[in-house]
Amino acid sequence: MNTGNVAYDTGSNRMTNYRWLICALLFFSTTVNYIDRNSLSVLKTTLQSTLHWTDVDYGWITTAFTCAYAMFPSLIGFFVDRFGVKKALAGALILWSVAAAAHGLVATVIGFMIVRFVLGLAEAANFPASIKAVAMWFPQKERALATGLFNSGTSVGVIVSGAVVWVAAHSSWQMAFVSIGAMGLLWLIFWQKYFDMPEKLARVSPAEVEYIKAGLPPAAETVKVPWPVLLRYREIWPFLIGKFLTDPVWWFYLFWLPDYLARERGLDALKAGFWVGVIYVGSSIGSILGGWLSGNLIKRGWTVGKARMLTMALAAVFMPSSILAYYADSFVACVAFISLATACHQAWSANLFTNATDLFPQRISGSVVGLGATAGGIGGMFMTLLVGLAVEWTHRQQVAFLLAGVMHVASLAIFWFWFKGKFEQVKVDSSFDTSRLHRGLIVAGVASLAIFWFWFKGKFEQVKVDSSFDTSRLHRGLIVAGVAILALAAWLLTLVTHRWEFIVNIVKFSGALQAVLAAVGFGLIGVALLYASMPRRTRLPG
Repeated sequence: MNTGNVAYDTGSNRMTNYRWLICALLFFSTTVNYIDRNSLSVLKTTLQSTLHWTDVDYGWITTAFTCAYAMFPSLIGFFVDRFGVKKALAGALILWSVAAAAHGLVATVIGFMIVRFVLGLAEAANFPASIKAVAMWFPQKERALATGLFNSGTSVGVIVSGAVVWVAAHSSWQMAFVSIGAMGLLWLIFWQKYFDMPEKLARVSPAEVEYIKAGLPPAAETVKVPWPVLLRYREIWPFLIGKFLTDPVWWFYLFWLPDYLARERGLDALKAGFWVGVIYVGSSIGSILGGWLSGNLIKRGWTVGKARMLTMALAAVFMPSSILAYYADSFVACVAFISLATACHQAWSANLFTNATDLFPQRISGSVVGLGATAGGIGGMFMTLLVGLAVEWTHRQQVAFLLAGVMHVASLAIFWFWFKGKFEQVKVDSSFDTSRLHRGLIVAGVASLAIFWFWFKGKFEQVKVDSSFDTSRLHRGLIVAGVAILALAAWLLTLVTHRWEFIVNIVKFSGALQAVLAAVGFGLIGVALLYASMPRRTRLPG
C-alpha cells in the first residue's frame, strides 16, 4: 500500500477502523521497547560470569541507560513535534535497534555503557511519539483506551524479555542481543508501510477521517510554542507533578518487586519470576480497563474532565492496596493486592498520558509528554535511593509500599484543586503578546500543595492564552522556584557525596550514582525555571 500523499477514496463513505491497526503498531513498538531495555537485567547473571563484571561495573552500565532515559525525553519531545511522528519514531527505533544489537558486539564496560546510553536516548522517543500518534488517529473519547492498549505493551515486554535467556542458552548471549535488535527493524517495515496521516491513507474512509477529526481545533495543527513559554502555562504543571510523583511507583515495582518476593516472602528466583509475570498480566488488564472506562463515560455524555477525573480517582483510591499487600499474611492475598495496585497504576497512567492531548494541542503534545517523562525519570531515580535506604534502616520495604499507596492520591488532589474536573484544551492558536507577567503561573514553581491552595484561595480557572500578556520582565514565581530547587539539589548532592560509602553499601554503586544524577537533574530543572523566567518578547503565530 502506498502511504505517500494519497487521497482517500471519496466515493466510499463506509466507516473503516484503520485507527486500531495504528494502535497495534504502537503496542508492538512499546513491547519491543521494553524487551530491549529489560534484556540486560535478565542476562545479568550470564554476563557477569562471562565478562567478570563487578557490581560497580554493572552499576555504571545500568546508570548510563537511566541517565539518558531521564535526560533526553524533553529534547526528544520537541524533536517529535518538529519532524513528525512517522520520521521521529522510525529514526528512534532504528537507533535503539542498532544499539540493542550492538550489545552483542562489545565486551568491555565502556562499550556497554556507550550502547546503553544510546539505547536510553533513543527509547525516550517512544512515549512522546506514541501519545502524539494517538492524538492524530483517535477522537478524544477513544484516546485513553488507545493509550491503555499500547501502554500494556510495557508489561508484555517485561514478560516476554524472559525469552532472551532461552535464546542465550541455545546459542549465545551475543546472538540474544542481535535477535532483539533485529526484532525492532522488522517492526519498522510495518511502520513505514502502514503509518501516515489519516487523510493520506487510501484504506481510511472519509467517514473515519471525519470521526477522528471531530472536535479538533483546526488551528492546533500550526501552532509552535518554545519550551520556556510552555512552562508558563499552569495547565502543564499538574501533569509534570503527577509524573514526578507516580512514575516512581512503577519504577519501584519494576526494580524491587522480585527482591521483595525473594527477601520477605521467601521465594526462589524461578517462583518469584513466575509471580512477577502474573502481576504484570494484571497490570496490562488495568491499563486497558482504565482507558476503556474514561472513554465509555465520554461516549455516555460525560465531560472529558469529569470522565478522566473519575477514572483517575478510582485508580488512586485502590492504590493503597499496596499497603495491604505488605501486611497480608496470605501470599495469595499479597499477590492479589500488588496485582490490583499495578493494574490501578497503569489505569492511572493511561489517563495521565491522555491529559497531554486533552489540555494541549496535538502539535505540541510531544513536547508536553517529553517534559513529563523527564520529571518521572528524575522521580524514579530518587525512588531507587529511597527504597535502598529504607531497606537498610528497617531491613524491610515497608516504607516503599506505604509511599506507593499514597502517591497517586496526592497527585489526584493536585489535579482536583487545579482543574475542578474541567479539562479544556489550551488555546494557543491566536497571537498573543508575552510581554506581561502571568500571575497564575507563579504558583507553578511552588512545590507545596498548601501554597498552591493558599495563593489562589481555591479558585483555579483556565488561563486565557489567546489574550496578550507581557513577559518583558522577570517572572518572580519561576525565579523563586528555580532558586529553591537549586538549593534542594545542592543539599542532596552534598548529602550523597558526603555519605557516599554508606549509600553504596545500601543500594550498590548504581543506586548511589542514580542519586547523584537525580540531584543534578533537580539542579537542571532549577536552571530551566530560571531561564524560563527571563524577560523575552515571544509571540505565538496565529
